[in-house]
Amino acid sequence: MNYKYLIVEQKGKIGYIKFNRPEVLNAVNIETVLEVEKAMQDFNTNKDVLVIIITGEGKAFVAGSDISRLAQMDSLEAREYSKIGQRVLSFIENMEKPVIAAINGFALGSGCEIAMACDIRIASEKAKLGQPEVKLGIIPGHAGSQRLPRLVGIGKAKELIFTGDIIDANEAMRIGLVNQVVSPETLMEEVENIAKKIIAVGSTAVRVAKTVINRGMDSNLTTANSYEMEAFSMLFSTDEAKEGMKAFMEKRNPNF
Repeated sequence: MNYKYLIVEQKGKIGYIKFNRPEVLNAVNIETVLEVEKAMQDFNTNKDVLVIIITGEGKAFVAGSDISRLAQMDSLEAREYSKIGQRVLSFIENMEKPVIAAINGFALGSGCEIAMACDIRIASEKAKLGQPEVKLGIIPGHAGSQRLPRLVGIGKAKELIFTGDIIDANEAMRIGLVNQVVSPETLMEEVENIAKKIIAVGSTAVRVAKTVINRGMDSNLTTANSYEMEAFSMLFSTDEAKEGMKAFMEKRNPNF
């Protein structure tokens, strides 16, 4: 597929998605979100891709939704946009393969929501994050009001959403919104290093771990523990687990 708003490529076992509308700080519209959905679906079915990295071209990760398009929407069109965005971000969050956000600059509104749907978030020192939708008289529409409190706690999430404040990368790390803050020059290197660490371990175990964690977060502890128990025991039937434990006992690297 030819992408109009994205740069999509594969390097080894890593899939890359780069938002490519730098003239508008990578602001997204419905067409962009649908392109992300197609790219993620393709990477999800590509057996050679084990990790996906999402980033942005230029000074922004994604600076938000295209306000010129939002301003033209009526309630029904806004509902459809919200529905599509939530569907695509839910796919990113729940697909089995790990997804890492390399937040190179502004991640505001929809951009922050996209980053929150990823499994791991690494931010450049120049990154700015926030959900400033109230300044437009609206609220987050791509599940930002739901993922943010799950990541940073309900009190801090309400503060950020009610005020529309934009925070820097270090504050984002302090409250748990991002995992690490690195220099702009080393951002992609650091993200790729994490991706390579994930690639080096058991890919089936990683996919199962992601599924169990996500299902458990929406369950009570007793139910979540049962998910873990069944997944833990199931993995003992895989060749991957047999090779991993055998390699450990033989003091060699596993051949996954």
